[in-house]
Amino acid sequence: MTAFESIQISSFCRHLCSKKLVIQRRAPLLDEDLLDASCHTWCEKTQESIGPDCEPTCVDDCRAPRACFVPYSGA
Repeated sequence: MTAFESIQISSFCRHLCSKKLVIQRRAPLLDEDLLDASCHTWCEKTQESIGPDCEPTCVDDCRAPRACFVPYSGA
């Protein structure tokens, strides 16, 4: 297996935050990697539950092709 093949890129925006993600400190691959019992998320850029595009943050919507979406890099 090459180094490139071992990299897993998240489908979530890198600015989507949650308490569980702060503790975990790795790119989330599944909804369960992001959400705790509260299911509360926020945007790192706005520090609110609303993204820069004035839409709510959530695991279903904070992905491509959302206008403010920023992917995790493989580095």
